[in-house]
Amino acid sequence: MQTMGLQTMSNIGGMAEEIVVGRGDPAYLAHAYLTKVPVPAITPFIEAYCPPGGVVVDPFAGSGMTGVAARITGRQVRLSDISVLGRHIGSNYLNMVEGHEFTSSAQAVIKRAKDAVGKIYEVPCSGCGGNGQLAKTVWSVLVRCAGCEKPVNYYHSLEAAEWSKPKMVCPHCSAHISSKLDRVGEQPVVDYVNCACSPTQREQPAVAAPSIDVDGLDFPHVEITPDREMYRASALGKSGYTTVASFYSPRNLRTLVALRDEIRAIEDRALSQKLLFAFTATLTRASKRYQWSHKRPLNAANQNYYIAPVFYEWNVFELFERKTTAVLKADDWIRTQAFTRNVDADTVPAEYVTESAAELSLPDASVDYVFTDPPFGSNLFYADMALFQEGWLDGFTDVGKEAVIDRSTGTKRTAGRYEALLTESLKQCRRILKPHGRISMVFGNSSGKIWAVVQRAVAAAGLRIEPEKIAILNKGQRSVKGLASGFEDVATLDLVLTMVPQDDAEASFQQPTAEAVAAATRELVGAAGPASPSHLYLELLRRALREGWSVADLDLQTATATLLDDGWSIDPKTGLLVEPE
Repeated sequence: MQTMGLQTMSNIGGMAEEIVVGRGDPAYLAHAYLTKVPVPAITPFIEAYCPPGGVVVDPFAGSGMTGVAARITGRQVRLSDISVLGRHIGSNYLNMVEGHEFTSSAQAVIKRAKDAVGKIYEVPCSGCGGNGQLAKTVWSVLVRCAGCEKPVNYYHSLEAAEWSKPKMVCPHCSAHISSKLDRVGEQPVVDYVNCACSPTQREQPAVAAPSIDVDGLDFPHVEITPDREMYRASALGKSGYTTVASFYSPRNLRTLVALRDEIRAIEDRALSQKLLFAFTATLTRASKRYQWSHKRPLNAANQNYYIAPVFYEWNVFELFERKTTAVLKADDWIRTQAFTRNVDADTVPAEYVTESAAELSLPDASVDYVFTDPPFGSNLFYADMALFQEGWLDGFTDVGKEAVIDRSTGTKRTAGRYEALLTESLKQCRRILKPHGRISMVFGNSSGKIWAVVQRAVAAAGLRIEPEKIAILNKGQRSVKGLASGFEDVATLDLVLTMVPQDDAEASFQQPTAEAVAAATRELVGAAGPASPSHLYLELLRRALREGWSVADLDLQTATATLLDDGWSIDPKTGLLVEPE
């Protein structure tokens, strides 16, 4: 059997056709944000298309990775976005602090917050009988048995079934137990304790969580309302987690309030904002969204509000201290990357403003290069997920300006509105571009209809995609859903489209025949090297864009249908396409 793949590493004008990057550098890891583009994926484009000392703009800046890449390469940068959370994160990546001062301030904040909350994480050690410090607690939901209607501890039921979900039964009536049953409560089941009597963390049965009155605390009284797409997608009405505060245990909510208050009290704004950056980076892990697994922790999904039937409650002080260390590592990494290019990262001009990409407040012909990563249609809802952090900040994103397509019918955020916003945003990018400047845009979707929106918006904005400069961005993602089904249903790679102004651009594209699409698919699949269905799909999209085809009917499923008919399969271990025998 032969494993199929594509030759995509030929250089065109100094830029590789495929950019392969990891997501493990210190800047990427310092703070989570939806669909971040790693800095090493952006720097080659800036160095190729922006002159040294030139000006880079990103109007959909999000977490500000374009700003970091521009600073590393010595280019001035101007970032903008409507996202309050995005500006908070992106501004603090650019807020470079002195390491010793930051560490001293962090330690002082932790000490004062600990004094304020008392012995909130102190628990008896089962080994020596003394007191230890709680590192984390495993919590289980209680579900209502469909047979006898009694509450059942999900974790204990799973444990009794020797960690096999199909074998889970009610201890009272032996009816089948699953995570889909109604949740009627939560219980701590396992504590992990640090104690002087043991060199390693001790695992022991959980003690009762302390009773903490949170009613008088200044925590985010923020509702996640039914009109939010993520309210419906995460079934918050059924789970009852309809406020930001409900995602935290009382113990962790009290600790987070104490830390936030101490950070606010710091007079040095740069240090205070950088500490708040570390604080917001801990919020998801400090919540009930951090999933437990019998084998290993599964972390929390940033794109939804799901709470697993078994979850962790982590010691917030330990999380925050670790994150402050990660923040300094990011600063050091940025400075080091800049130094290797003879750039002093601390002196490169950079700013982040809050404004819509469709209303840029920049002069005509004032920037050398635009690199941007707009929202991908209805894939993700940034403002909905940002509520979780923005509740702790000052202000909320204006969802009325968000460039997304609602999944629900009868709403104002339609595909037509999305196309209009994207078109106007690209027109603004064209307006501010200097002669001979370029615009690069990252985009990914498994729907041909959404790709057609992009295709039309580019032409309507008076831009032309440079066919020889279309690159694949490979961040090492894979679709678990796709591996289970045999062929992926979700594209896990992106294209980077580089564009130049063209006055006579028209939104007229040739409709390819089914035969032409099938022939192109077979030609691409015959290239050497490994590839996934997503990889093949983007190769087909790239071919279509280069040939001037309409991409409206080129869904991922369409691209793989020919291979299914020809007997191709997918290797379940690698996720790569395999030729039939």
